Amino acid sequence: MSYPDAAVTVRRSADPPDIAGPPTLRFVAPGSVTAGRYGLFEYRMPAHSPGPGPHYHRTFSESFFVLSGELTIFDGERWAGFGPGDFAHVADRGVHAFRNDGDDPAAFLILFAPGIAREQFFLELAELRRSGRELSPEERVEFYARHDQVNL
Repeated sequence: MSYPDAAVTVRRSADPPDIAGPPTLRFVAPGSVTAGRYGLFEYRMPAHSPGPGPHYHRTFSESFFVLSGELTIFDGERWAGFGPGDFAHVADRGVHAFRNDGDDPAAFLILFAPGIAREQFFLELAELRRSGRELSPEERVEFYARHDQVNL
């Protein structure tokens, strides 16, 4: 019997994170691995951590699946807590934000569809944090525009 070519990409939980944080991110299946179909990231936030403020994306949706702890998600109107096993989908152009208001770390998956190169956004943010460099107002506008993030 003949089978089509199979390509299997494996990431093990023991593999080091792509961004050592906090927050800690692991690019489980970035768009470069999924032929741009989706991007799947594992995100870990310490207790009482702010996340991004309200924003939206024009060209991709974002979904959240909580693995542990509690993630607080803004749906454009109100904040609500999400626990292990809870799922939230944000359509493209849907205003959202997230943070960890809990006393414990939170771990969750973020699914981006289609799988744009969202890892570049997080890598650049991590480098800015590491270097302590502040973006000028013009650079900030360009940075977020380049990564399809409209901050409100």
